[in-house]
Amino acid sequence: MSGIRDSLGRVGYDLLSRALSECQGTRVTGKLRVSGKPGGVFHLREGCVVAVESPGAPGAEARLLRSGRVSGEQWAGLLREADGSRWPEAGLIAHGYAGAAQLRVVCMMAMQDAAFAVVAGDVEACDPLDAAFEPYAPVALGEAPGRLLQDAARKLAAVAALPWPVRPDRERPVPAAVPDEIREQLPPPQKELLAHADGRRTARDIAFATGLGAYTVTVGMARMLGEGLLELPAEPDSATRVTVRDLPTGALRQRPAGAPPALDPEVFSALSSAVAAGESAAPGPRPDPGPPPGAIAPSLPRRDPGAHAPSLPRRDPGASGITETLAPERAGASWKGFFRLRHRIWTPDSGT
Repeated sequence: MSGIRDSLGRVGYDLLSRALSECQGTRVTGKLRVSGKPGGVFHLREGCVVAVESPGAPGAEARLLRSGRVSGEQWAGLLREADGSRWPEAGLIAHGYAGAAQLRVVCMMAMQDAAFAVVAGDVEACDPLDAAFEPYAPVALGEAPGRLLQDAARKLAAVAALPWPVRPDRERPVPAAVPDEIREQLPPPQKELLAHADGRRTARDIAFATGLGAYTVTVGMARMLGEGLLELPAEPDSATRVTVRDLPTGALRQRPAGAPPALDPEVFSALSSAVAAGESAAPGPRPDPGPPPGAIAPSLPRRDPGAHAPSLPRRDPGASGITETLAPERAGASWKGFFRLRHRIWTPDSGT
């Protein structure tokens, strides 16, 4: 890394500097939203920056809670007493959790650290907005935009000048194999970084977990990488290439057919004669298709016979002669005859 500031985008830095200079020249009171990664919001009052919020750096609330000055329950009680105020400064001083001078230092450090996180990231656009409410944890006396950006650029240059520079939201180091006697002699800040460096957390993540500044953790991580106390995990090997074979483009060969099963000659001759006789037989009459589905057949009026009506003669079976007319001229062989013939054929195993 030759220079973190140049690699993170000089164009974005110049865009932010020009937008803040215009706000200072016109003495704007409002907000300047910076789109990017991580991005943020600059709160201005008459052209001066009074607060900066960014997801890339912990704010004043996280610093107080992680430092142990205020517990979560105490903070919730302060917010209830503040009647909806986002920053319970009066309650912190009244309950003795922090003094007025300490709160001014905490707010100033949070603002400068958030500006560093914005400058160290990618700046895509700057949009001025109206101030809808009082900024969170503002400083009493605003900071000139040019001075605030110069301080952030100086910190970024200091990180780039280290033997092993890192980005606040990129590298995820792990503890190196250090003997226990050396680990015990490390100062508390380095021990805390070793405890939180697990290969999944960046400097920004550790800053939120510990309540330290993003710049402080970034510098400490870079120095520990140079001293061999931390190391970056090896990148995973690329996936093994899978060779895909093309299908053959030539003509496919036909699989040879197997030999037909053997058949008894007598059975084959009987089967052939039965099939020939069935083909020569005259086809039977076609059945009447009947009325189409859904049609209603006409019905004749029903007449009841009188008391003296003559009775109809009984019909003799076969009197109409239809049976002789429809009977075939000769009896053809059928499948039943074939099977009877087959059972009549003598074989050595039949015993007859």
